[in-house]
Amino acid sequence: MKGNQRTGDASAAASALDLNPLQSRQSLREDVAHALRAAIVAGSLRPDSTYSVPMLAGRFGVSPTPVREAILDLAKEGLVSIVKNKGFRVKALSERDLDEITQIRELLEIPVVADQTGRLSEPQVRELRRLADNIVSAAGRGDLVAYIESDNAFHLALLRAAGNQRLVETVADLRNRTRLYGLDALVESGGLVDSANEHLELVELIAGGDREAVVDLMRHHLRHVRGIWAARRED
Repeated sequence: MKGNQRTGDASAAASALDLNPLQSRQSLREDVAHALRAAIVAGSLRPDSTYSVPMLAGRFGVSPTPVREAILDLAKEGLVSIVKNKGFRVKALSERDLDEITQIRELLEIPVVADQTGRLSEPQVRELRRLADNIVSAAGRGDLVAYIESDNAFHLALLRAAGNQRLVETVADLRNRTRLYGLDALVESGGLVDSANEHLELVELIAGGDREAVVDLMRHHLRHVRGIWAARRED
């Protein structure tokens, strides 16, 4: 009975996901993997449930094959574990794990972003504004998967401007291991749009050359990872 209850809980959770049917693009496998990573980070897929391949394939509007392949990729990354003949489970992280991940991100991202202050070209600034607009739009719709994907694209593009690909890959991995279980409550309260608007503010501060303000905003922004985005109070 307990196993059936968990399967039922997983079905309900997957049904609640805003997983839009994927279009036929270069790699459905990569598309599915991106969407699943975002759903894991947003807390739409939880460690206490088992998720089946056919169920998720139906939600994505694709065959089971790219879903199965994407899950194998996520398993190699250590984000999920395979449950034989059933599907997969999201690997749980401790509060200490998440605090350490956030601390490392602060050490890596804040000085690198600060160094981009006043140095980005106009095309780079325009692209960052476009990505920031996508984040605000997703927040306004309450689309958490799109919010996480857009937020990921923005921050990695900003780091990529520094020219250190290993840094980008390291931060991308750390971001994938974050858990933001407070986003649902922020959507309901309207607070997610306020957080999203910080990206637009950050772009303008970088373009305007205000390094000190960039450092302060980046520190404030990253604190959300273990604050309001994680359903914790912030000072």
